[in-house]
Amino acid sequence: MTVPAVSLIVPCRNEKNYIEPCIRSLLAQDLPGESFEIIVADGLSNDGTRDMLARLAAEYACLRLVDNPGRIASTGFNTAIRAARGRIIVRIDAHTQYAPDYVSQCLAVLQETGADNVGGPGVAQGTGYIGRAVAAAFQSPFAVGGARWHNPHYTGPVDTVHLGCWRREVFDRIGFFDEELMRNEDDEFNLRLSRAGGLIWQSPRIKSWYHPRASLRSLWRQYTQYGYWKVRVIQKHCLPASVRHLVPGAFVFIMLTLPILALVWPRAWWIWGALGMLYSACNLAASVATATRSGLTLGLGLPAVFACYHFGYGYGFLRGIWDFLILRRPPGGTMSTLTR
Repeated sequence: MTVPAVSLIVPCRNEKNYIEPCIRSLLAQDLPGESFEIIVADGLSNDGTRDMLARLAAEYACLRLVDNPGRIASTGFNTAIRAARGRIIVRIDAHTQYAPDYVSQCLAVLQETGADNVGGPGVAQGTGYIGRAVAAAFQSPFAVGGARWHNPHYTGPVDTVHLGCWRREVFDRIGFFDEELMRNEDDEFNLRLSRAGGLIWQSPRIKSWYHPRASLRSLWRQYTQYGYWKVRVIQKHCLPASVRHLVPGAFVFIMLTLPILALVWPRAWWIWGALGMLYSACNLAASVATATRSGLTLGLGLPAVFACYHFGYGYGFLRGIWDFLILRRPPGGTMSTLTR
């Protein structure tokens, strides 16, 4: 049996609406079929995803399905990496579709830069009105604090990158994904890699299209989880990867505590009102700018979308501080039951 040079690893759970387009975009890569394998680590899906994958695996020899009893991304990645035979590991997200030269461009950029991890920018394509507004906001610096991996034109070093492509020896050097984390496992891995002297590189030649959440409720839940687990990453490493990770939590904390402070210091109401007006003005300006680029009809929904990004993340961050730092709960406490 020919040993593939590249292993594409895909964790998934209950992704019946996305997994087949994702896999077919991988099967359409401009590489010889025997040069890569696709390993899907399924978290015991019960929505028909496994049947869909079994059908595809029977049709394509390069596709393998392995079980992920942990049911979260980090355990799925690690299970797939251990099963992989390739010298190059490429992380794949089930909510994403990939350009036909996605893998070949990863390999080329990896070779050209000598980086330890390479990837492309996160480019979102939403469906439905809210989904399109979420996708438009996803590319805005206002939504994500100027994170470079949301910039579709940026080329160069980054602190984290969308998805990722590594030589296998990177995992031998710094270890696998942290299975304590139900979210932010990629950020934590990249933080470890950077602190070990590794280079992380973004190139817009590496093209993929991410399907974001299509409702405000699911977007709020997603970013609450991101904020919550970011605290655990900071607790583990005693330092945030970027100051931008602290801003939403600090803002939400101030907006919650100022009304309490106003009971003994009435001027706190003025500060609260001024901060609220400043945020509203920035939100409105960002919404107008984003709608001008992405479609004026999105203007009505964008303020609520931006608020979900910021306040959802900030609320989750404060919950994480309460659980991990104040109550000293280990991962697996009350909030984590909501994120499975």
